[in-house]
Amino acid sequence: MSTPNGSAAAEFDSRQDRGFLGHPGGLSTLFFVELWERFSYYGMRAILVYYLYDGVANGGLGLEQETAQSVVAVYGASVYLLSIVGGLAADRIVGARLSVLYGGIVIMAGHISLAIPGAAFSWIGIALVALGTGLLKPNISAMVGSLYDVDDPRRDGGFQIFYMSINIGAFFAPFVVAFLRERWGYHAGFSAAAVGMGLALVLFVLGRARLRGAGDDVPNPLAPQERTRLILGSIAGIAAFVVVLLLAMTWNTGPVTAAIDAISIVCIITPLIYFIVMFRSPKVTEVERSHLAAYVPLWVGAAMFFMIFEQAAGKMATFAEQNTDLGGWVSPEWYQAINPITIVVLAPLFGWLWTKRAGRFPSTPLKFAAAVLIIGLSALMMAAAFAVYSVEGGANRAPFWVLGTVFVVQTVAELCLSPVGLAATTLLAPRAFASQALALWFLASSAGQAVGAQSIKAMAGLPDSTFYLVVGGITIVISGVLFALVPWTRGKMQDVEDRKLAGAQREAAERH
Repeated sequence: MSTPNGSAAAEFDSRQDRGFLGHPGGLSTLFFVELWERFSYYGMRAILVYYLYDGVANGGLGLEQETAQSVVAVYGASVYLLSIVGGLAADRIVGARLSVLYGGIVIMAGHISLAIPGAAFSWIGIALVALGTGLLKPNISAMVGSLYDVDDPRRDGGFQIFYMSINIGAFFAPFVVAFLRERWGYHAGFSAAAVGMGLALVLFVLGRARLRGAGDDVPNPLAPQERTRLILGSIAGIAAFVVVLLLAMTWNTGPVTAAIDAISIVCIITPLIYFIVMFRSPKVTEVERSHLAAYVPLWVGAAMFFMIFEQAAGKMATFAEQNTDLGGWVSPEWYQAINPITIVVLAPLFGWLWTKRAGRFPSTPLKFAAAVLIIGLSALMMAAAFAVYSVEGGANRAPFWVLGTVFVVQTVAELCLSPVGLAATTLLAPRAFASQALALWFLASSAGQAVGAQSIKAMAGLPDSTFYLVVGGITIVISGVLFALVPWTRGKMQDVEDRKLAGAQREAAERH
C-alpha cells in the first residue's frame, strides 16, 4: 500500500522496515530489476556510436561521425523525453508498477530488433528501446521514493543504494558486449542487452510482494470525460511532431539530420510546457508552488550537467577509440565501465554522508551548484585532451589514464547531483504530479542532450577541443549563478530541509 502522496502506507512506519541493507525490503526488488535493466541499456549504449559510424562492410550503418554522435545524443534525449509517457501512464492510467512492467517488455522487444541485421530493424529497435525506457525509468525511481515516509532520513541514502544498482549493471555490460562484438559482430552485442532485460522482467514479477503495494495505486486517475481529451491530445502531439519534422526537412539534407533537429526542438520545448502546466494547475497548492520554484534552478543546473556528462557515449567514446593508445588489448568500450565502478566504490560513502548530513550543510542547492561546476571543469579537461592528443596518423595518442581521469571527475560530480536530484524531486513534487515530476527530472537530461546534439552539429567543422571549451565555459558561468541563488533556493524549500533534519535527529535519538 502507498498513500496518495507516494510515501509508505500511513498504517506502516517505513522506518520499521530494514529488510535490505538497513532499508525497506522492497528496495532489494527494485535494486536487482534496475541492475539488469541498466545492463541492457548501457550494453547497447557502449557500442551504439561505433555501430552508427562504422562502415557497412564492418557491419555498421556508415553515418558521418558527427551525425552519429548527434544521433546518440538525441537518442538519449528521446529516452528521457518519452518519460512523459511513463509519468502519464503511472499517474493517470495504470500506476507505476504496471508502467514498469510494460516498459520492460517494450525494451526487450527493441533489443531483440537490434539483434537482427538490417538498418530498418536497427532504427525500429532504437525507437522501441527509447519508448520502453520512457515507460520504465521514471516510474521505478518513483517506486523507490514510495518505500519511504516523507520524514524518513534514509531516503537520500536509499536512492544512493538504488543508484549503485544502476552502476553494477552498467559496469559489467561494456565487457560482455565488447566481447560479443569483437567475436561475432554488433548484433551479437545487442542480443546480450535483450537477455539482460528479460532477467529484469522475471525479477520484477517474482519480487512484487516485497514492494508492499508501492506503485499499485493511480494517484490522479482519469475521469471518464478526460479519456477522449487524452486520446485527442495524443493525436495532436504526434501530429505536432510530424509538422516539426517536416519543417526540419526544409533546412536539412536528409531524414536523419532532420530527425535530430526535430527531436531536439521537442526536447527543449516540452519541459517548458511542463513547468507552465504545473505552476498553473489548480491542483498545486501555494506551498507546492514554492517547492516548484526552488526546483527550477536545480533543474536548469541538471540540464547543463547532462549536456556534458552524456557525451560519455558520444565524443568521449570516439576519443577512446581514435585518440587513445589502447595497447592492442584494451577495448574502447571498457571506458564505459569506469564511471559505474567508481560509483560502486564511492556511492556507499556519499550515501552515508548525505544521510548523516540530511537537512544540514551542504544543502541540496549547494550540492547541485558544486556538481555543475565540477562537470564544467571536466569539459575543460576534455578540451585540453583533444587539443594535445591528435588522431592523425595515431602517433600522438593519449595514455589510458587521461580519459579515465575525466570519467572519475565526472563521477564525483554525478554523485553530488543525480541521486540527490532524484530524492529532491520526490520531495518537491506536487502531489497531483508525483510520477510526472520524475518525468520532468529526466527531461533535464533530455533537454541537456538535445542542446548537446545541436552543439555538435553547430560546431561540426571545428576541433573537438573547441566544442568542449565552449560548453565547459558556459557551464562554469551557470554554476556561478547557481551558487549565488543558493540562499533563495533553500528558502523556497526550507520546510523540506527541516523535515529531513527532524527525521535525521529522531533517527539518531532512537539509535542512542
